[in-house]
Amino acid sequence: MAMRVEATLFGPDTQQYAAQGQARITLEQIAERAALLEKIGFDGVTTAEAGHDAFLPIMTAAASTKRLHMGTNVAVSFPRSPMVTAQMAWDLQHFSGGRFNLGLGTQVKGHNERRYSTPWPSAPGPRMREYFLCLQAIFKTFQNPDKPTWFEGEHYRFTLMSPFFNPGPIEHPHVPLYVAAVNPYMARLSGEVCDGLRLHPIATFRYTRDVILPAIAEGAAKSGRSLADFNFVGAPFMALGRDEAEVAQAKEKLRRQISFYGSTRSYHGVFAHHGWDDTGAKLHQLSVSGKWAELPALITDDMLEEWAIISTYEGLADAIRAKAGGLYQTITLVLVDEARRDPDRMREVVTRLHAK
Repeated sequence: MAMRVEATLFGPDTQQYAAQGQARITLEQIAERAALLEKIGFDGVTTAEAGHDAFLPIMTAAASTKRLHMGTNVAVSFPRSPMVTAQMAWDLQHFSGGRFNLGLGTQVKGHNERRYSTPWPSAPGPRMREYFLCLQAIFKTFQNPDKPTWFEGEHYRFTLMSPFFNPGPIEHPHVPLYVAAVNPYMARLSGEVCDGLRLHPIATFRYTRDVILPAIAEGAAKSGRSLADFNFVGAPFMALGRDEAEVAQAKEKLRRQISFYGSTRSYHGVFAHHGWDDTGAKLHQLSVSGKWAELPALITDDMLEEWAIISTYEGLADAIRAKAGGLYQTITLVLVDEARRDPDRMREVVTRLHAK
């Protein structure tokens, strides 16, 4: 089965997961990376909100490419009103010539309240559902100013749009909406109202098949939608290298990344699905105590096999197909550094994943 292939334009690296800060990036680097990834043959690029704004780099990437699609993977929804998000998405869709897609996630309560200064008045799922419905109403109103579409829900309300503030119609008015998901509610929501789902890498392959895919289908059935054009995007953890020694080093780095996410209780449903409840609890306890360096040792080799693609670059395409074949429509690869170092090798990987 052919896969679409995305790459991260930039995002969290090992240093960042180890609580050692993060690298700086320039506009020139964004433009150079986007142009290179397009030349190699990637279908799209993504940007993360992990210490930097997820929307701003897309303007530069759009200006330096012609074919590449680009999206937020993901932007945090609740600190931004639906109107604020809609305006940014509408402009990016216009300036990119229809190549933008909007990926949103909720983040957890603590980060909303204490990092973003955003209230957390109720469970996130119903609010996220209304958020997407409100966005869709705003987009329709932007495109058809004379026939506004209003939305009134329990959490969000859109009932005013004067001509002065309406940006007006654009050539590609459908902004594809994606939700970040790792739990059944959000997966059902994606099937019900979204164009796709961006799966959090903490979801193992088994959990994805057992829990996420049935939930997407349930959501689609609820709204009577077909999943024929639904884009399920996976971004599995990977431990890669040019030889086995480098792969072994990559596995140790990956333990840091997985243990970082595993310390968040919102993701412990995945641990429970595998019977790893005690590990999840210990990871959380260590994070609360600030003992970040002790987290990686709790991630065993057996756990890595459940979560990750582990391979040399030469065998990467086969390794992806072995674990994820028939699972995702699109796969996101965190390989921008390797693409810059060896573009020919990355071109071969992308070409093989494109093949049916």
